[in-house]
Amino acid sequence: MTLDIITYPLLEGVRHGFFTRLGGASSGVFAGLNCGYGSSDQHEIVTINRSRVAGMLGVTTEQLVGVHQVHSADAVAVTKPASPSPIADGLVTATEGVALSILTADCQPVLFADPMARVIGAAHAGWKGALHGVLEATITQMENLGATRAAIVAVIGPCISWDNYEVGPEFRDTFIAADPGFDRFFRRGIDDRFHFDLPGFGLLQLQQSGIRSAAWTHHCTYADPRRFYSYRRSVHEKQADYGRLIAAIRL
Repeated sequence: MTLDIITYPLLEGVRHGFFTRLGGASSGVFAGLNCGYGSSDQHEIVTINRSRVAGMLGVTTEQLVGVHQVHSADAVAVTKPASPSPIADGLVTATEGVALSILTADCQPVLFADPMARVIGAAHAGWKGALHGVLEATITQMENLGATRAAIVAVIGPCISWDNYEVGPEFRDTFIAADPGFDRFFRRGIDDRFHFDLPGFGLLQLQQSGIRSAAWTHHCTYADPRRFYSYRRSVHEKQADYGRLIAAIRL
């Protein structure tokens, strides 16, 4: 099956893609393009999937660089693969031929580019990373390599949407404590539950950073099991594990 890749006009001219689960070699609950070595999928199958992604980007598997994601607000600059991978949730480069990659399964994959300065970035922004500043940290690291905020564009890829992200009152309290204005990203659910607008919150962080433009692709990972893996859906369906989607960008 052919790979299914979502691209966005803001990143036109920079090779990139938000890869769906379609077109991979994995089976069972991982059926499709599972790119996460952290899953219990077969290591060699994940390698095959990642090699397909690398091939679509015109790089080798070794040039498909990632980080050890821990829901932090940390971002790093990279020039080549490292072993072990740096512990961070954002990464940037100005090195030709290096593809930056992020894994997600409901969290926001965010791809950045300053086409004029030839600097790119990628970030894994779940609620914790977004709240604590991983998007700003990624932009700052891009500036350190010569990018300018006035020229940076960013796109949020497939992630869980407002309709499907149900949270408890203590979750909302965490955001309200940081800024009472964040209440606008919550709406009432059943009983004491709320629904949180993760991509809306991510867009606010990007817009307030002063970059040129930001957008969301408007794809919900939870709502479309044919195209996307979803951690939350796997929990609701009592599955033993879940696949990881990959988003990548290269110079």
